[in-house]
Amino acid sequence: MSFRRELDPGGRGASAFLFGPRMTGKTTLLRRLPVAAFFDLLDPRLELVYRAHPERFQEEIAALPKGAVIVVDEVQRVPALLDYVQMGIDRRDQIFLLSGSSARKLRRGQANLLGGRALDLRLHPLSVREIGTRFDLQQSLQFGTLPKIATLLRDGKEDLARGLLASYVTTYLKEEIQAEALTRNLGAFQRFLAVAGQGNGQIIEFANVSRDCAVAASTVKEYYQILEDTLIAFFLWPFDHCERKKRRPKSFFFDCGVVRALQNRLHDPPTPQEKGFLFEQWFVNEVRRIRDYQGKPHEFSYWREREHEVDLLVQKGNQVLMGIECKSGSADLKAATANLFRQRFPGVPLIVASLTDSRRRRLGEGEGEVEILPWQDALDRYVHL
Repeated sequence: MSFRRELDPGGRGASAFLFGPRMTGKTTLLRRLPVAAFFDLLDPRLELVYRAHPERFQEEIAALPKGAVIVVDEVQRVPALLDYVQMGIDRRDQIFLLSGSSARKLRRGQANLLGGRALDLRLHPLSVREIGTRFDLQQSLQFGTLPKIATLLRDGKEDLARGLLASYVTTYLKEEIQAEALTRNLGAFQRFLAVAGQGNGQIIEFANVSRDCAVAASTVKEYYQILEDTLIAFFLWPFDHCERKKRRPKSFFFDCGVVRALQNRLHDPPTPQEKGFLFEQWFVNEVRRIRDYQGKPHEFSYWREREHEVDLLVQKGNQVLMGIECKSGSADLKAATANLFRQRFPGVPLIVASLTDSRRRRLGEGEGEVEILPWQDALDRYVHL
């Protein structure tokens, strides 16, 4: 089963890095494009050749026409090729599409990041639009939306989907962490990964994570950075960036199925409490997909003050454009929270994205009004922001 992706890396007329977690479909997407050459560095023979003789790559692209579109898949495996990529861009107007599951090794190895000659594109698990009319939110919360998983579920192969998700963590540890030597203590990182999975969508308590996985708090921070650098998880910082050093971020994994595999919960449907965290995780990830694919100049944070919290703030620079609270049950946003939000962010719309509501509702009046929207309408509101 193939899905029509919203991102078209070949339709921009410019070179681009295409980064995304493994199994998001980068290679499949690039193989659909009409290109002059496809260099697959997942082929160990090709990787060894270019590691030993990177100049051979230069000779091969020099034989291609000017303006040719060229793909290098998993470019971080041989970062030295990027010097020749720059030559191809500068001297022959060639367009390079360069994929990888992590930019960490490129940055760490001081690789040539092409000095603004290439766009930075991100590929995510499947969006609502990409899955289309057969999108099932309950299924997405339970198994996630990686393309191979979505295909297996469409074919009624839930057991195979569970097995593939369970193996995802092992493959990630072996090919992303161990192979790239991102940590010297794989056992400690594996313990951390399980603890981090349990804390998905929650404010990070570094001291508690340190105690639970028996490593220093400074090491825990390094491990979270590895998750972010390999695109497996991301931070959502509290509003008011000047206070970042004093305040704690939330950590979200990129896919509900992967985090449930980490939690060893794939064989059971989500509990009501778990569903609350999963719905927030999925919604925040879906908004990030929309932002990245539409090129919206937005940043995201959460707002928390005393016992009051709004899950997601949409910002453009220093301006807050919208507040979004995610609700998986029937409870409405507390009036005290809505009122304090209005005081802190006068004139900023506040909506509730509801998992259970099928019709729009309004609470309050005037500037104190809060809209309760079905999740589809809440996403549409962000699309048109």
